[in-house]
Amino acid sequence: MPFARKAPFGDLERAILEVLWGPEGDPRAPDHWLTVRDVQSALAQSRGAAYTTIMTVLDRMATKGLVEREKSGRAHGYRAMHSREEMTVQLMSSILGEFSEGERHAALMAFVREVPESDRQALRDALADLEGE
Repeated sequence: MPFARKAPFGDLERAILEVLWGPEGDPRAPDHWLTVRDVQSALAQSRGAAYTTIMTVLDRMATKGLVEREKSGRAHGYRAMHSREEMTVQLMSSILGEFSEGERHAALMAFVREVPESDRQALRDALADLEGE
């Protein structure tokens, strides 16, 4: 039976981050601020979250350091504090940091055994790139 670990953020927080990250990549581009209404509109098809719910979650995410907030007229603009890649690295490093070196090796080996072959190939390619630097 898989070990159940508390997620670093909830489902709605994750959905909001996906909206803030957007398809382009760097969420911290100078013009990449989204309002609560922008986020709610982007989530409208997949979730029926109320404006006030989105606003409350964004405010809590700002307190947690997941997003930054800037006042723009009467509304606040929000953007992710870290890119998707940076957040992934932080989460993985945090989890691996809980293990001793030997345990970390065993955990990595178990992880590699569980991922699909395409992910294993991506790991091999990444390691080859690092070794070529």
